[in-house]
Amino acid sequence: MSAKTLDEFGLFKSEKEEAKPSPQLPEKATERSLVSVPAPEAVKELSDSYLISATYHSQKHAVLLKFYEPKTKTLHFWYDNTGHQPYLLTDLSAEELEKISRVASHPGLDRFELVKKYDPLGDQEIALTKVVVKDPLAVGGRVNSLREVIPSERSDAKVWEADIKYYECLMYDRGLIPGMLYKITNGQLVRVDFKPPSETWKMASLLFEDEPPDMREIVENWINLLECTLPEFRRVAVDIEVGTDVPTRVPDPHKAEYPIIAVSLWSSDGMKRVLLLKSRPKSLSEVGEGSEKLSVTPEYCSNEKELVIKVFEVLRDYPFVITFNGDDFDLRYLRHRGENLGIMEDQNPIDLGKEFALMKTGIHIDLYKFFFNRSIQIYAFGQKYRDITLDDIGISLLGVGKIFSEKPISELTYTELAKYCLRDAELTYQLTAFNDNLIMKLIMIIARIAKMPMEDVTRTGISQWIRSLMNFEHRRRNWLIPRPEDLLELKGMTATKAIIKGKKYKGAIVVSPEPGVHFNVAVLDFASLYPSVIKSYNLSYETILCRHEECRNNKIPDTPHWVCVKRRGISSLIIGSLRDLRVKWYKVKAKDKQLSPELRNLYNVIQLVLKVFLNASYGVFAAEHFSLFCPSLAESTAAVGRFAITQTIQKAQSLKIPVLYGDTDSVFLENPSKEQIESLVSWSEQNLGMELDVDKVYRYSAFSTRKKNYLGVYPDGSVDIKGLTGKKRNTPEFLKKAFSDMVNILSGVKSPEEFEKARGEIKEIVKTCYLKLKRREYTLNDLAFTIVLGKGVDEYRETTPQHVKAAKLLPEEKVQGLGRGDVIRFVKVIGREGVKPVELASLNDIDVDKYMEYVETTFEQVLDALGLDFREILGLTRLEYFMADLNKKT
Repeated sequence: MSAKTLDEFGLFKSEKEEAKPSPQLPEKATERSLVSVPAPEAVKELSDSYLISATYHSQKHAVLLKFYEPKTKTLHFWYDNTGHQPYLLTDLSAEELEKISRVASHPGLDRFELVKKYDPLGDQEIALTKVVVKDPLAVGGRVNSLREVIPSERSDAKVWEADIKYYECLMYDRGLIPGMLYKITNGQLVRVDFKPPSETWKMASLLFEDEPPDMREIVENWINLLECTLPEFRRVAVDIEVGTDVPTRVPDPHKAEYPIIAVSLWSSDGMKRVLLLKSRPKSLSEVGEGSEKLSVTPEYCSNEKELVIKVFEVLRDYPFVITFNGDDFDLRYLRHRGENLGIMEDQNPIDLGKEFALMKTGIHIDLYKFFFNRSIQIYAFGQKYRDITLDDIGISLLGVGKIFSEKPISELTYTELAKYCLRDAELTYQLTAFNDNLIMKLIMIIARIAKMPMEDVTRTGISQWIRSLMNFEHRRRNWLIPRPEDLLELKGMTATKAIIKGKKYKGAIVVSPEPGVHFNVAVLDFASLYPSVIKSYNLSYETILCRHEECRNNKIPDTPHWVCVKRRGISSLIIGSLRDLRVKWYKVKAKDKQLSPELRNLYNVIQLVLKVFLNASYGVFAAEHFSLFCPSLAESTAAVGRFAITQTIQKAQSLKIPVLYGDTDSVFLENPSKEQIESLVSWSEQNLGMELDVDKVYRYSAFSTRKKNYLGVYPDGSVDIKGLTGKKRNTPEFLKKAFSDMVNILSGVKSPEEFEKARGEIKEIVKTCYLKLKRREYTLNDLAFTIVLGKGVDEYRETTPQHVKAAKLLPEEKVQGLGRGDVIRFVKVIGREGVKPVELASLNDIDVDKYMEYVETTFEQVLDALGLDFREILGLTRLEYFMADLNKKT
């Protein structure tokens, strides 16, 4: 008997993770508060456990903290019982506030307190009124919140620190650090002091013995925090498959109108399960006939409600639940589907916010949003993955991707569906487990540095991590956190002229490259250039353009700005200490073969986290959305960076080293000797106070005349192409393959003679693309562009993108069924519309010239670096040049 296929029940699998729109990591994370679910029971006694999450519980009118106990690998809850309340600060006195009726009679007001704070902008202590309230929404979040009422009633009044989430406010005030150890004794929360081994601290402290006391103090704090042990994270990855009536459609997780046909679960303690919806009784051997054997035995559920309840039982059991896009799909769909199936609220472990899907009894980590973070993508993983899909990330980091089938999903047997679903859960889990649980450790260490709950770390961008860290340090010092408008008024001026359109000031320097192919190229860069500049030049929002007359002569090169000489800046101290710890301690120890593999791995994780923070530490001050946005600080940092790289190039030239290129913090040197490199490194440390280091060595590099356009091949054959992806998700398959073939050729070049041969082979690749297009030898699938609808076809009114134009050409009954998440595959054609859906097109319709433009765009950057001209390769005449350009314009 043949295996039953899914289409017989009208159940279709949708490619949900390929079809979702890219999220924007919120600059201000949605408040995870006002929880509507029943309050979990608080513990009164708890052994050493890790603080991992915080939120505000409206029923308890208190902050709820979640702790992970590493011995039992269970989660526990505790409500703040210290009497801490939400508040804001204002410069109006209590007497003045009492005269404002909307303030005095505000239902959320509790009391006024006189407090003193150090004002870093004015460099003085000031008296403020602390307006204490009964509920966080009385501070902000409602139309009549006090942060809106006070300035509206008194236009001269100022309000501070009213936009900080309340659970963050409590953690800052109490000095609570997520990721660190605490215990609960007689219902009271107690910090567990962690000290690294005395030998570790002794060795590390020697590196900072010449630093001033404030730097040594903060370094000690960092080491105590970063060296603290990390737990084993008991977790489960979950993936669901939903049947729809249109195979390409992503079901709406808010409506959850289609059945869940399969769920896979993969855990850290060895559990591997696949639950399948079975529409009628059938023996296991029958449903699996004709398919490969599964590594686990599927569990068949006679109805969907039974399946979902079993999944909920598992999710309630694990302290950490891992998904890939669970915020927007898997957990959101499960929550609403459970409601539609009539599953009781106390059985449903998922709680939904506007942007987040949270676990009532655990922690939900959405890897999609974490990997979407550009800082993680670039600095932690070196852009190894480009598309934010489970398949691309899995292949890039694990060497394994999703399972794809040539036959339609509707024709999959149950066993094939189970295998497909299980692979997704396996990939999701393995992304947290590879390299000794690297991702889980990254998240917890980021939480420690940022002073931010693990859930927030995975759902916000780097600017929010740094904002939280700075807020914590301000509160720890009893500093007033400045208002953005005050900062902009006092420190918003810039003096240099931007070279790049849209920028507010002159940025990094890029030296014109030396065109051609160069072998044995060493790239030297400054160890964290901008963090080094911030530390060495004492740059911080309060020290730049300070109010002291005696500091005005301490000028920044190439600007009229000056820097304070009377006090250490908070940014200089924090960023400088993290920079020194990474460069002098953790980066070195991560490569120390005398240490155990486990310790080296931990140190590598720490140095990766520090790299992520440090590479963003300059950029955030130049970002208008950042709470400490300070244009003059950003401009000064860039100015010192230009000065450093210019001086370095001049020194290299004086040492007779050919300088091929210079970009921001790097210099490219042709065939330098060991002695020349050592001389340049020594000069930089003595004269600039900054460390130069050999960042990478290329077997050869090829430069064009254009800046930021080069390729380099490492000794192992891997190819580094600057500024070119060549393999975007929407790129037609024939171009992806051609680009991949070119990269393979370049990787094999080992000498100038072989390079000339490679140039000829690359010419042939380009010619082949051209000829096959002209002869229409590619299939429609080879030529197809694949784009996902971000909304319904009829909702595109102001503009009509090409994929929407193609969709509208489909039969009316099909167009009406197209919505957000549906995949449109189309080709470029001759005619007024310029596009057609693949199913309506023929090879005779193809617009060859349009496709040649894509070929040129894909290859021109590399060809330019190789000294090749795209059109000359094709043998185009001057008249054809002219006609091609004319066609582009028209």
